[in-house]
Amino acid sequence: MSPAASAAGASPATHAGLDGELAPWQRRAWEHACAAMDAGRLAHGLLICGPADLGKRALAERLARRMLCLQRAGDADACGQCRSCLLFAQRVQYDPAETRPDGSLSHPFGRSAHPDLHMVGFEINDKTGKPRSEIVIEQIRRLSEKLALTPQYGGERGGQVAILEPADAINHHACNALLKTLEEPHPGRYLWLVTADPARLSATVRSRCQRIELRLPGDAEALAWLRGQGHAEATAREALDAARGHPGLAARWLAEGGLALRREVAADLAALRKGERTPSEIAQRWAAEDPESRLRHAADLALAEATRLGGGASGTLPSADARLTDVRRIRTLAAWFDAANRTRGLLRTTVRADLALVALLLQWRESGTAGRQPPASAAPGRPSSQSGARR
Repeated sequence: MSPAASAAGASPATHAGLDGELAPWQRRAWEHACAAMDAGRLAHGLLICGPADLGKRALAERLARRMLCLQRAGDADACGQCRSCLLFAQRVQYDPAETRPDGSLSHPFGRSAHPDLHMVGFEINDKTGKPRSEIVIEQIRRLSEKLALTPQYGGERGGQVAILEPADAINHHACNALLKTLEEPHPGRYLWLVTADPARLSATVRSRCQRIELRLPGDAEALAWLRGQGHAEATAREALDAARGHPGLAARWLAEGGLALRREVAADLAALRKGERTPSEIAQRWAAEDPESRLRHAADLALAEATRLGGGASGTLPSADARLTDVRRIRTLAAWFDAANRTRGLLRTTVRADLALVALLLQWRESGTAGRQPPASAAPGRPSSQSGARR
């Protein structure tokens, strides 16, 4: 693997990346972590967690830059001018690229040239030449060896920071090695675990870490942030409702055409129910282009319909027969929601995507999940933004 000199840009969902203004939910986590850092209370192990697409990786790297800065004054941010900050800013991507199972870059901002900043994630398997699907023990052993060395910058007060992301991708043997590193820390060494699914980490690992959590903001704050990114209010509302109040996901959909894909999935399901298209026709198209995202939208649309039926969104009291019909439909929709998510998991295996999708779409057509087709912007469990209700 050789570094390919390239500017490592950030996707729209990274919220200003490593520079610029932090999103409000990032700012709250940042202030909490900086206060602990300045008071000398920042633990050796840090668990940075929260829903995906909220900017956890960007937050971790900005904290690392602050930690490693050689000329930071008091409670200020990193100076951006010292040798450490300049090295931190130099970024490369390896060739071949290190990617996650979904095809995105393992290190979205690139690998830093700073010798005291270590990044662990999905890497290329030297034996197969293909990206790994988990973090393995050899990676943790190499990291432990680096952390045992003297920092190259900062003299006696120097430190090292390791960012491991996604931490929930660590396999069993690597987890045991990681636990040893957490339990036997060297002074001035920091191991930061970044994950959207902390429950997948062992309870022992979680107990050895100080927790910094990014949480979804309220509707008003999320909408204001989306509008601040240059989106019109109506479009931002639609995206935010579709993303169930998740501003990072809404921003990604707005930037990458996710809303249009959601509408297309809704149209496919409606056409399948009406007999206007066949399961095989739709499955082939879904399998050819971003099947996982399509399945996510499909499952979410089914859940949205079930939630509205259960909540009596019409405001009128249905008859006994109607209530019984709704209960049956809710159960059918819930079962199909589970099946869609299981199929998403199958797509990460060697199972043929088109065959798995055909089976799922046949179930949709034959299960009688008829009735009102959920609109593309529907979001389960969320009242309309215009109602003034907050998440």
